[in-house]
Amino acid sequence: MSESKDIALAVREKRARRVQNLKKAIIIGLLLAILLPILLCIILFARVGRLEKELEELKAERELRKVKEMDAQMEVALSGQNSDERQEPEEGMKVFSQEEAQVLEKTKTTKVYLTFDDGPSGNTAAILDILARYQVHGTFFVVGKEGEAYKPLYRRIVEEGHTIGMHSYSHKYSEIYASVDAYAQDLIRLQEYIYETTGTWSRICRFPGGSSNTVSQVDMEELIAYLNEQDIDYFDWNVSSLDATGRKLSVEEIAGNVLNNIEEYSTAVVLMHDADDKTTTVEALPIIIEALQSMENVEILPITDDTVRVQHVIK
Repeated sequence: MSESKDIALAVREKRARRVQNLKKAIIIGLLLAILLPILLCIILFARVGRLEKELEELKAERELRKVKEMDAQMEVALSGQNSDERQEPEEGMKVFSQEEAQVLEKTKTTKVYLTFDDGPSGNTAAILDILARYQVHGTFFVVGKEGEAYKPLYRRIVEEGHTIGMHSYSHKYSEIYASVDAYAQDLIRLQEYIYETTGTWSRICRFPGGSSNTVSQVDMEELIAYLNEQDIDYFDWNVSSLDATGRKLSVEEIAGNVLNNIEEYSTAVVLMHDADDKTTTVEALPIIIEALQSMENVEILPITDDTVRVQHVIK
């Protein structure tokens, strides 16, 4: 009888262990089923973010080369040089002799517009201090940041004579570029926030990724048409510091990317970024400004209604 009880007890204990092991397996399975998709989503979001940045820079570099080629072709057409290769000028187009072109080359003024995207940030005050020290003005294409620490920076941009433009409120490509309505709501939200904070009604903007971005789910010409209806001008760039690439550039690289391309344009719109991690951009800024101020016939200006539009896509 005692032996039968021992056997029954052993069977029950074995069954209990089996049930306990089964419960553990089920719990582990459920945890894996929950955690694995979350981990995969985090990895995918990180990769998508990197790809978006890489696509933005590749597109910007391609457009930059295109603008350079067009500018070079125009210089050849106007200078009167390489006459064997020149096409006949269009009706009403002024054709300069080589001597006239040389005089114009010596006297032409290069207008440089230093622009900063993505601020305000922890570096905005330092950028403003540098601009004030050299007595130059820039253009800030800001995003929406409602923390109390940021509001004085929006106001300082305006009060110190810089131009404040709209970049987007959220800077989330998937939301902004989902539809024309989504873009419009985001832009209006930022426009009203800038007005409430600074008293300035901004009428210029820069598309996240530029008008030539390949991320938008909407045809960019539709968004440009919307801006035209709202009497809002948009600006891209033809000189890039390339400070938004995946790797962190050195101070010398950023300064070189700007200064090596400035003199190719009569209107040079320079793309830089105002973000917490762009410390080398801040350090390169005095080098860039000092070099520009040492050049003949170069003006550093903020974007205004009179600025020649630099646009990758025109409608």
